[in-house]
Amino acid sequence: MRQPPPEIEAVGISKIFGALKVVDDVSLRLAPGTFHALLGENGAGKSTLVKCLMGVYQADAGVVRVDGTPMHAGSPREARRHGIGMVFQHFTLIPSMTVAENLVLARPDLPLIIDWKAEFTRLRDFLKQAPFQVDLESHIANLSAGQKQKVEILKELYLETRFLILDEPTSVLTPQEADEVLGFLRRLVEAGELSVLLITHKFREVMAFCDSVTVLRRGRFAGAGRVTALDPERMAAMMMGEAPEGRRVDKVPAKRGAALLQLHALRAMDDNGLEAVHGIDLTVHEGEIVGIAGVSGNGQKELLEVIAGQRAATSGHITVSGELHLPTRALLRKHRFFVLPEEPLRNAAVPRMSVAENIALRVFDKPPFREAGFLLNRASIVNFGRDMIQKFSVRPPQGDAPIGDLSGGNVQRAILSRELSSGEVRVLVAANPCFGLDFKAVDFIHDRLIETRNRGAAVLLVSEDLDELLEIADRIYVISGGNLVHETTPVDADLAVIGRQMAGSH
Repeated sequence: MRQPPPEIEAVGISKIFGALKVVDDVSLRLAPGTFHALLGENGAGKSTLVKCLMGVYQADAGVVRVDGTPMHAGSPREARRHGIGMVFQHFTLIPSMTVAENLVLARPDLPLIIDWKAEFTRLRDFLKQAPFQVDLESHIANLSAGQKQKVEILKELYLETRFLILDEPTSVLTPQEADEVLGFLRRLVEAGELSVLLITHKFREVMAFCDSVTVLRRGRFAGAGRVTALDPERMAAMMMGEAPEGRRVDKVPAKRGAALLQLHALRAMDDNGLEAVHGIDLTVHEGEIVGIAGVSGNGQKELLEVIAGQRAATSGHITVSGELHLPTRALLRKHRFFVLPEEPLRNAAVPRMSVAENIALRVFDKPPFREAGFLLNRASIVNFGRDMIQKFSVRPPQGDAPIGDLSGGNVQRAILSRELSSGEVRVLVAANPCFGLDFKAVDFIHDRLIETRNRGAAVLLVSEDLDELLEIADRIYVISGGNLVHETTPVDADLAVIGRQMAGSH
């Protein structure tokens, strides 16, 4: 029998990075056997707070109590000893190792010499009671994103975690997988075997699975309550300090024009030399948003890198308005072709350069930013950056701050301002532009994408968030195993069919 979950109480937690107070005097109590949601806009301090609970960070003020006893600050091993575990937003599994090796090596009581025969017996007995079945001898690198997330959760259950923190756990899952995972955890909570603290931006998950909610805003406590006494509008108002706005940009009826972006029999290898994109043909017309849905690891990363010029195609080609397209600076300008990549801080920005300098990367070599020879007009760059920061509501509005100091949502706004302000856009390719963002940032980015489409651009939107595609796309494809396996429209979409296709059950 599992031990009952502990009572966790955080009292007056504060955490400071440099001059920024990320968490400011936050207190919350998490009763045993409850499913609790932690909400807040990007940069509200959610991940920092739970990392203080987990011992990844040492709080600068305050105390964490487990069943009334203060826990040693800044010690993940101590948190583990109290049954506290966490599934982070990004995978922590070792790709080159097997599922069994990842599960066993996570144990804090691992012996110096491992008896693998005994460990496999123990693992198989554990899997008989587990909600998900996985091949213990499969290498993590060969698993889909959804399978990896399930292994992360299995690892916590195998370690007999009694208080489980989940940071955006369903972002890489199909709708059916998300409900399966959260539904199983909900049953453990109801059985009194587990407590869960869930960080999510999806109000549907909160309403369906959670008992109570705590909201942070700008690092401070902003409200709390039972889910039965709240609704998404009230939770959104606590998050943002205001009620959510209605859509600012109407999606005009589609007037699909000429073919602008075309992929012809495109093939590409992954980093291991295996073919990840299998002869994809795709056309995006002017005045439409075409969405590609799929869980991570099905070839969309490699496909996007080929389109953006970050990876070479092994065969096939790309045309824009019928002309061969190569990712040179000259052709990108000629074709008015822009890209909003996934993880923009890593793929589309120079973290130590200022916000204004990053915004100007598309135009710095053109007048009035470039003067005689190679001289740059810094005043023009600063003024341009300031205008874009104001127009796209980048926070904080400081053009001279390093872009790496911004929250994820504000980095996305800054890069979006660069891609959409460099002249009339004809083709825009966006990859998971709203991953991990709060609803207000999501609405802002969706409005910009719709606005661009309404002006006649061709927009290719690759997203792991099916709800996002159903809301703003005109046509939707599903990618699985490097192939486009299904096409539909939001009006005709069958969620069960799409979910099966995303999961590879063709």
